[in-house]
This record gives sequence, structure tokens and C-alpha cells, in this order.
Amino acid sequence: MTLLLKLIKAPLLWITLLLAGLAVAETPLRPEKAFQYEVTANANDIIVSWSIEPGYYLYKKRMSFATESTGVTLQKPVYPAGETHEDEFFGKSEVYRDQADIRIPYSGSGPITLIINSQGCADMGLCYPPQAWTAEVDLPGNSSGNNGLPSFIKPAASASGLGGDQPLPAEQAFVVSERAIDAFTAELRWDIADGYYIYKDQIKLRALNNDIQAGIPVLPEGTLVDDIEYGMTQVYYGEVIAKLPLSRATPDATTLELELEFQGCKKGSICYPPQKSVHLINLPQGSASDAVAIDLPESEQGRLASMIANGNILTVMSVFLGLGLLLAFTPCVLPMVPILSGIIAGQGKDITAARGFALSLTYVLGMALTYTLAGVLFAAAGQQVQAALQQPAIIIGVTLLFLILAAAMFGFFTLQMPAALQTRINALSGAQQTGTFIGTAVMGALSALVVTTCVAPPLVATLTVIAETGDVVRGGSALFALSIGMGLPLLVIGTSAGKLIPKAGAWMDTVTELFGFMMLGLAIWMLERLLPGNITMLLWGSLLLAFAVRAFMRLAGIAKIALSAIALVYGCVILAAAYQGGTNPLQAIAVISGEQQKHLEFVRIKTVADLEAQLEQAAANGQTTMLDFYADWCVSCKEMEHYTFTDTVVQESLSDTVLLQADVTANDKDDQALLQAMGIFGPPTIIFFDSNGEEVAGQRVIGFQSAEVFNEHLATALR
Repeated sequence: MTLLLKLIKAPLLWITLLLAGLAVAETPLRPEKAFQYEVTANANDIIVSWSIEPGYYLYKKRMSFATESTGVTLQKPVYPAGETHEDEFFGKSEVYRDQADIRIPYSGSGPITLIINSQGCADMGLCYPPQAWTAEVDLPGNSSGNNGLPSFIKPAASASGLGGDQPLPAEQAFVVSERAIDAFTAELRWDIADGYYIYKDQIKLRALNNDIQAGIPVLPEGTLVDDIEYGMTQVYYGEVIAKLPLSRATPDATTLELELEFQGCKKGSICYPPQKSVHLINLPQGSASDAVAIDLPESEQGRLASMIANGNILTVMSVFLGLGLLLAFTPCVLPMVPILSGIIAGQGKDITAARGFALSLTYVLGMALTYTLAGVLFAAAGQQVQAALQQPAIIIGVTLLFLILAAAMFGFFTLQMPAALQTRINALSGAQQTGTFIGTAVMGALSALVVTTCVAPPLVATLTVIAETGDVVRGGSALFALSIGMGLPLLVIGTSAGKLIPKAGAWMDTVTELFGFMMLGLAIWMLERLLPGNITMLLWGSLLLAFAVRAFMRLAGIAKIALSAIALVYGCVILAAAYQGGTNPLQAIAVISGEQQKHLEFVRIKTVADLEAQLEQAAANGQTTMLDFYADWCVSCKEMEHYTFTDTVVQESLSDTVLLQADVTANDKDDQALLQAMGIFGPPTIIFFDSNGEEVAGQRVIGFQSAEVFNEHLATALR
């Protein structure tokens, strides 16, 4: 909008200033008198030599060159350094006074018409409209002669008045060589000609291989200069060596394809356009023990994967134990609490602190061992853990299991082992607890495989190491420690149940029914992966109404009134929101009040070809891209959808970004091919691409992030 207003106002400003200039004693020069030029050519360059009258100047950024002649291609012009000028029209700009020589490299030959676009101003306060000039020039192409120039043309003078001291070609001024120091380190060397320099901050290195990632180059301190273009910055003279740490998926000998970009200048003369080239470096075979930690702006799971692969095994397990403890308080793990609590409460008067701890430990070990084994097997096979276990048949089966458990807790029947099997087990072990412990371990295994469907960074890090390096021991150990960490609060809950809950009483029937409602809630939570959102809203509302009625019948006093009233009111709100098309129980009030937050609008893609087409279109428009992997059975995906993507600040940050979404709920062949092509274990995973359609390395988001954290991440990923 600002640019549009400038374009609208600019002609009025020019007319106003022109009239004002006519009113003063000094009459401004016509533009063709104020800005005179001469066009010459040699075998390599077209030279546009400007002669600018005193008191006048030309803007560098308003200058451009083109031709409609066929058979000739103009390359990026090489501009000399100008002087800094600040005015009300273009702010702080670089301008040319007195004389300026612009060199335009070209290919082809023959006579052409050169179109010269420029804009200048006078110090008296007058700015001219943009001017379009034309010049006829005969291009000699590859003809030889005095420095490639026709004998009747003298070498063009540089802006610094160096006469015939012509700048060297970039490949001669900045000679680049490369080599591999070891399997995980590459070296780049610049030999810089006398009188030339390169900018430290303009050196960019990027690995083009899919299985190699380049770290941040290690560069020496440069010479601090006050540059017109970049301000106070560091430059290198003479020579400079950069060491580049590498992260590799495999230790096998391979060839690194490295893209290099830098920019340099001739002191007191021209600045070259950014130089870009690709270098091939043969990397020898290495081992995981040779790898060094590299400084990458990578995501949390990337740092954890590096630590698993290279860190001390005891340190790794300690860190992942702590991470598991943090995950225990997320929606991924909290559903285990009512399951384990139901098992503990179901023991009735026989429960003790020791038995509560033993049952809890059995549950946690069943969860940890199964989680670890399943993770190792699925990662080694290259599959997505949670997707493989979220097939409709399995979801329905687990839902029926929760319904059966709920029915038992409501007293419809008693769950126990067949009498014949109990007798045999009692004869073998002398105690009935064996069957209970086996059942508890089975419930822990089911919890690990089905209930914890979120993909958190620690889990992805371990699966990445197992899948890419084949180190099952290190990856499996980290997974086991992670699972134990998630189970520590469950051990506390199980043990305290035996110590704090009275040994007997009618209250236990109430507690059992409470867990029955929790099991029904878990059943609805599982069905959310299969049913439309408004249907699950009806189920949640009905469950709350049933709970309100039962609480009114079972409880007494303030608890009776409070719980019944809250459940009744919120149940009615959810049902009303469902009638109005709501899909999220936590936003039911917003739906009814008409204040439901606006969601991001994604373009859905299905295949790798769809993604490539969208990236190509975004690159053509110069836009960045965000790709979100989503599934109906993914809890964290829905958290991102409801709590992060609805944030107005996040939406503003993504306003000029193409938003793509891959729905992998079906986990069919196309979904698996897309996941495999992008190296993803499962949703939620968000990938960012720059305006060239290239993935922004190290900036993937895996798992839920709050709106504030995600917006901070966007500042780096989309810069």
C-alpha cells in the first residue's frame, strides 16, 4: 500500500517541484543536458559512461539496462561504488555525481539498441521523472585488439579516475579452491588479488546433497571498514580460509556438492555482482565416533538426534529421562492417568502402597518396553509409528475395549479371569496377583502403542538415529529412558493411591463410576480420529449431561450442586455449538457467541508432484512456503489448528506465505510416498521453504508449539 501511494504521489511531487524550480532565478537543466552519456563496447562488456553536471546526481537503484535486439543477452551490470545520499523521495540511497562508468557483460555480437533507464535529481530540490534513453552500439563479440577494445576506443575510465586500470574478471580477482580436511570437515580458500576484497557477511555455503547438511562456516576475523552499501562491516584482503563442519546421514565415502556464494569489490572502483558457483568435494569414509558437533540453526529434534548419535550413552539416557518427565504432563500422556487409576481403584480393599507401586511399575515397564521395541522395529523398517497403529480397525477395537472397561466400572458385569485359568495360575504361582500383573502390563503396552499418538521432538530424534544410522542400541536406550520418564508420575500416582485412599467404603463405588466416565471420554477421544467434528461434539455434550445427572444422584452437598451445574451448563453449550457447526468442544462458547477465531486457509496437496508444482508457483511469485503435515488422529495437529494457527499475530506473520497442508490421515501409498520423500516420521511436522522453493535447513517444527513460540520461530524460518 505504501508503494502504491508513492507511485500515485510521485508525479504530483515532480510537477510541484518543477514549477517551484521555474520560480527561482536558477533555471534547471533539461535532463539530457544534466545527464549526458556515451556508450562503447569491447569484446566482453558494454560500457555506459555518464557525465553528470555539477549540482546533479543519478540514483543507482533507479538505473537499469535492456535490449529488444535478438542474438544478444545482457548480464547483470557491474556498478561502481557511489556516495550515500538521503532525501525525501527514496530515503537513504547510493547516488552518482560527476562521472560513473557502468559495465554490462554480454554474450553475442552485432548492432543492438540499448535501452537505458535512469532517474536523477538536482540539489536545488528538483527530481526528474524516470527517463528512458536509447543508444545504438555495435558489439564486436569475440574480436581481439587492445584489451579487447576497438583501436579507436580508449579504455573507459572508472568512477575513481583510475584511467586504464581495468578491473580483473571475477574468477581472476577471487580464486577459489576447495578440499576435504576429513570426513566431516570441508575447507574453502579464497586467494584475493591485490587491491581487491570480499565481504565476510556475504559468504554463504549450502550443501546440495540430501544426506549431508552444512554447518555454519568457521571464518577468521576480517578488517573492519565503513562500506557505503553495508555500513560497518568486515572484509578480507589477500587470502581467507573457511572451515565448514558437515553433518552426514551415513559414514560412507561420498562426494559433497557444495553451493558457494560471495561478493567482492575492487578497492576504490567497482563492486562485482554476487558470485555463485558449485564445488565438488570428495569426502573420505568416516565413522560416528569421528563426527563433531556442528553449530546449526536446527530444530530441537535435530539437536537431540546429534546428541544421541555422538554423546555419552549415560548422559543421553539422563537427558531423555528428563524429557520424558516433561512429556508426562502433555495431552499425549495424561490419558494414561485414568487408565492406571482405574486399575488401582479396581483392587478395592486389598490395595496397599506396596501393591500400588508394584502395579504401577508393571504398567510403566509394559509401556516402556513395548514403546521401545515398537519404535525400534518401525523406525528400522522406515514406517511411521503412530500412523501404522491408527488404522480404523485398531481404533474401533481400542474404543470397544474402553467401552467394555466403562461398562464393567458401571457394574454391568465383573471383569475377571476364567475360573479354570485362575485355578491353574494359582497352582503355579500361589497367588492371584499374577493375572492382575499380566493384565496391567498389557494395558501399559496398549497405552504405549495407541494412546500416545503425539509425535514429540525427542521421539523423532530417536527414530531418526535408528532409521538413518542403524544404531538400534543407542536409539532404543534413549526411547526406553524417555518412556520411563513419562511413567514416573504414574508411579507416584499408583503408590499414593494405596497410601491416601481409605481401605474400604461406599465412596469406592462413586470413584469407580467416575473412572467409568473417564473411560467413556477416552472412547470418544479415540473416535475423534474417525468421526466428523460435529458428531464428536454431540458425544461430548451427551457425556457431560449424563455425568451431570449421575453426579446429582451420587454426590451430596456443595460438590453435588457444583459438579452437576457445571457439567449440565457446559454440556448444553457444547450441544448448541454442535448444532451451529462447531467442531471443537473447547471453543463451544466462541461458536455460540459468534466470536469463533478465524482459521488459516491451506491449499491441500496429496502427492510429491502436487508439492513440486506448488513450490514452483510460489518461487515464480517470490513467496515463501509453509507445508503442514496433518492427520485427523493426530492430537498435536488439532492443538496447532485450534490454539496456534488461530492466533492473529501468527496469521499476520504468514500473510505473504503460501500455506500448504498434506492430510495423511488415510496413510495410503501417496501419503507414505510424500512422507518418505520429505524424510518425515509423522504429523504434526511443519516444513518451511524459501522464495526459491528450497527447504530452509534446520527449521522444521515437530510437535505442538504455542502461538508465541511458533511466531518467534517464524521470524527465523521465513526471514
